[in-house]
Amino acid sequence: MSGAHKHESPEDAIEQLPLVTSQLLREERSYRVISRWSLGLFVAFLAAAFIPWQQNLRGDGTVSALSPMDRSQTLPSRIDGRVERWFVAEGQFVAKGSPIVQISEIKDEYLDPEVLPRTQEQLDATARSNQDKRNKAEALGNQIEALEEGLEVKLRQATNKVAQVRAELEQAVVEDSVARDQYARREALFKSPLGLASLNDLQTARVKAQSTAAKLVEKQNSLRNAELELDMLRAETREKIEKARSDRAATLAEVADGEGKVASLRNKVSSLEQRQSFYTIDAPQDVYVVKAMKQGVGEVVKAGEAVVTVQAAAPRQAVELFLRPMDVPLVKRGRKVRLQFDGWPALQFSGWPSVSVGTFGGEIAVIDQVASANGLFRALVVPDPNDEPWPPQLRLGSGVYGWAMLDEVPLWFELWRQLNGFPPTIDPKDAEGYVPAKGASGKGGK
Repeated sequence: MSGAHKHESPEDAIEQLPLVTSQLLREERSYRVISRWSLGLFVAFLAAAFIPWQQNLRGDGTVSALSPMDRSQTLPSRIDGRVERWFVAEGQFVAKGSPIVQISEIKDEYLDPEVLPRTQEQLDATARSNQDKRNKAEALGNQIEALEEGLEVKLRQATNKVAQVRAELEQAVVEDSVARDQYARREALFKSPLGLASLNDLQTARVKAQSTAAKLVEKQNSLRNAELELDMLRAETREKIEKARSDRAATLAEVADGEGKVASLRNKVSSLEQRQSFYTIDAPQDVYVVKAMKQGVGEVVKAGEAVVTVQAAAPRQAVELFLRPMDVPLVKRGRKVRLQFDGWPALQFSGWPSVSVGTFGGEIAVIDQVASANGLFRALVVPDPNDEPWPPQLRLGSGVYGWAMLDEVPLWFELWRQLNGFPPTIDPKDAEGYVPAKGASGKGGK
């Protein structure tokens, strides 16, 4: 019999093993424990389904600055030149207005170190010459006025002379007429049969008539000469006045040309003074030197070429958070955001921000109107004044992972939404750019 026991099959051995689990299930105490645990888990799951869950939108980004002037920038050279001297080292703090790098000239027209004073001398000489021409123009103007005044006086004199000669001519005409009449009467009396006039009287009357006739001719010639003198006086004086006016106009033209040269030289002097201020690149504000784009001394730089990169010393930090286009309509300025910075360990429960550890609060300050080059929309997030301050060790460019917090919903609804792939649900009044419909009360139509 012992030999038979030694040759039992494996199946027979399995059948003889005690079924402990089946026996436990048959025991009333074990059945109650398992039932209670199952019921408790079901009740706990059912209760958890109604726990509030805060919906959120996820996005990646980097630490940046809210103001463009606080972001990193490159300082270019405003002239073509050569790096002459560095005043700072990378990572060094530089106060506003302090020099960073010195540039020297490489253009031939500016290589002369005395180009500015010499150009100033040209400006002064041209200005003096222009002032002399201006004085000459003023003198010619005074001369024209004197000639016009002299012409007026001489014209009055010549006009008076003509009037006087014309009066004498009229007197001569009368005297000639009287003398002719007297001569005619004497001649008639002399030729009368009675001989009432003597030959001597007739000859005297004839001489007087001839004398008055000669005087009349003389006065006529004097009048013509006086009128000719008046015309010549007008012509000569006008010629002098016109010549003076021509000289004055030419001088004024030279003055205008000189003013143009003076203005050009002043512009050149100002440009040279401004150009000399470009020999040093100064800090536009309190900055830290990030990187020198041109190393060493002697490198040639072109106008507009970057020489050094700097970063504002005290920027107002913000986070550039990039959101998907389908998420942008769900957020607006003022929305709360939870942020997890690279290098800061955190335990984040996106739906329960109150129990999250190691995250920091923020709120959306700006949402771009157009998408970035990566197809995502940028939202600028600033620190939440009512939350814990951001770490002071943050550097611009550090990575950030963020959650834009939306409305609260039951946990079962969130699970159902996730399983069906539906977007988050928010009140339309909480969306960016919401405009109530005409006649809406703003309280759900109630």
